[in-house]
Amino acid sequence: MKPHQTSLLRLLELAGLFLRLGFTAFGGPAAHIAMYRDEVVTRRKWLSDQDFLDLLGATNLIPGPNSTEMVIHIGLRRAGWIGFLLAGTCFILPAMSIVLILAWLYANYGTTPQSGWLMKGIQPVVIAIIIQALWGLGQKAIKGTQTAFAGLAALILYFLNLHPILILLICGSLVMVFENAKRLRSYNMTCAILIGGSSLVPLGVAPFSLGLLFLTFLKIGAVLYGSGYVLLAFLHADFVARLGWLTEGQLLDAIAIGQVTPGPVFTSATFIGYLLGGIPGAILSTVAIFLPAFIFVAASSVWIPRLRNSPWLASLLDGVNVASLGLMAGVTWQLARSSLNNPAGILLLLISGFLLVKYKINTTWLIFAGALIGYLFRLG
Repeated sequence: MKPHQTSLLRLLELAGLFLRLGFTAFGGPAAHIAMYRDEVVTRRKWLSDQDFLDLLGATNLIPGPNSTEMVIHIGLRRAGWIGFLLAGTCFILPAMSIVLILAWLYANYGTTPQSGWLMKGIQPVVIAIIIQALWGLGQKAIKGTQTAFAGLAALILYFLNLHPILILLICGSLVMVFENAKRLRSYNMTCAILIGGSSLVPLGVAPFSLGLLFLTFLKIGAVLYGSGYVLLAFLHADFVARLGWLTEGQLLDAIAIGQVTPGPVFTSATFIGYLLGGIPGAILSTVAIFLPAFIFVAASSVWIPRLRNSPWLASLLDGVNVASLGLMAGVTWQLARSSLNNPAGILLLLISGFLLVKYKINTTWLIFAGALIGYLFRLG
């Protein structure tokens, strides 16, 4: 096969995979990561588990939507800079389109379609997918006593409500120091961690403009770490408290739409943009909140391979990797507590886990099956 044919095939594979995941990746970042591993490590062999973990660790060290940044990284690794743009765009577009339709319904009918039955069927399947990924990745990430301790510490610190980025830095630094203890006798190490930020000068209630809408979402995408709940805090500070463009109820509806639809939770920006500025507002908001992710991935992709060549930085990355899995485990536990509250959900979890382990069923089909069961039995 000629080189240009190989490149075209890779681009078509990327587009097909991430368009499909854009329509079916329910459950938030932890579930997305699990689905990626199933597709690109287990099934397609595009990456090794170690490569996958290194990308996961790197995305956790930069702001933005981690699961979307993983998609962009995978696209870059698989098909260069065209793959970089194609993979990210294909993952975002389906979710954006679905949210746009729901925003139109919301704006015209004053409510959102009920989707409890859908999520009650999907959530147990998602938990099974995450548990399988945690098991597989954990076997690769835990390389000894230090990394095992770091993973456990990350889980404990998560439940103590410490900020995720601090957990990653603490656990990564501890593994780096302990695994390189002998070198401390020979080298002096200076470690400086600079955590800085800036904020816009409060403007009070401001008249609406597409330019200010774009800049506000650009700022949020550039500085936000954490989950959808952290996104809620940022959106409230800007759009409710500072600008006065949204009510509390509208904001909560926007977050709910981002969480119950497939793809990245950041598509809440699409919903808000449509409410405030119609189709142009939706497009500008979506571009603004995701643009920093592309920039951060482009910048960080250069130094990720170099981390493995330094014993200090490689052990730091090992610590961050296992801490990332600890955070995933914490999120999974909280999701399980809220969704596995009936025998049907527990049974669906067990069946999904069995099918994943025994028969390697594709996660997309399991998601669809869960949604169908939720509808047929009205689990919501």
